[in-house]
Amino acid sequence: MSGQYSTLVQHSMSDPDAPMSRSWHYHPELPIPVSPILNWPPKPLAWLKWLSSYWLAVSAVTLEAALAFLVYTWFQPSWEAMAALSPGWVLQIWLRNMVLLILVAGGLHLWFYRYGGQGKRLKFDPRDLVKSNRTFTFRNQVWDNMFWSLASGVTAWTAYEVLYFWAAANGLVPQITFANNPVWFVAWFVLIPIWSSCHFYWVHRLLHWPPLYRLAHALHHRNVNIGPWAGISMHPIETAIYFSSVLIHFVVPSHPVHVIFHLYLQGLNPAFSHSGFDGVWLKDKKRLETGDFFHQLHHRHFECNYGTAELPWDKVFGTFHDGSPEARQRIRERKMRMHAQ
Repeated sequence: MSGQYSTLVQHSMSDPDAPMSRSWHYHPELPIPVSPILNWPPKPLAWLKWLSSYWLAVSAVTLEAALAFLVYTWFQPSWEAMAALSPGWVLQIWLRNMVLLILVAGGLHLWFYRYGGQGKRLKFDPRDLVKSNRTFTFRNQVWDNMFWSLASGVTAWTAYEVLYFWAAANGLVPQITFANNPVWFVAWFVLIPIWSSCHFYWVHRLLHWPPLYRLAHALHHRNVNIGPWAGISMHPIETAIYFSSVLIHFVVPSHPVHVIFHLYLQGLNPAFSHSGFDGVWLKDKKRLETGDFFHQLHHRHFECNYGTAELPWDKVFGTFHDGSPEARQRIRERKMRMHAQ
């Protein structure tokens, strides 16, 4: 670390509102870590410590798990109704997904951007979201992201959810309960984010295949500087691919609450990970982890960090950007080789 860069970091630690570097207004300690799940030799204690950092704390994942139980208990259509594909219960699921995304993404947007609840404290990119730019639908980044999130994202999310519950109501998918399989019931909650990460890496690499990127994924990558509504702002082709990770529940025995949790992980978690802020700062303390600097680097540099830190395939395949100047140079050289082909 250069002397000038070190001074910036030390200054930021003493003043949370001060910029940390020339590239970022704020970033976590560098180099950023990834899960030790793929380390060899295995380090099970290190991996359990990683898991406990968000399962034994108030985090987006634990909030989504609690929300899944709440929704399944109080706002789920009856099994009798779901045995037939009828507009009533389908509309009910679509409406609840729409409301949940508006509350989560809209709430985060209001706090961070509309009302500036914490100014730019813990904000990664110092720039504001874009207005009056023809790159975006309606010439406005937020309106563009809201439209595609609600019209495309919620539609795909709801379609997979409806398909699963119709199949479950007709006995077409394997199911478990806590009573008949408590170990798997609990373990599946831990494994779903890992499976989601694995699926995301491979479909994301596919979406960066130039023809598919131009056709679909470029819409999501309009967002270089991201905000909560960018999370599932995707072309319909991309949302169909992205939410397909939930199809595993058509094969692997699951409880319906697992499926709802999985869909909230896919549909709501991106609002947190794309918030653009490292966390919600309230009363001189970070109260909730939000933004994902791992993925923020992907939106800035494109050809890196295709997956997530939970299952670090990027580290295995040489596409990991840890935020350091050395990694930035390595990714820049990789992009030059790709463009030269």
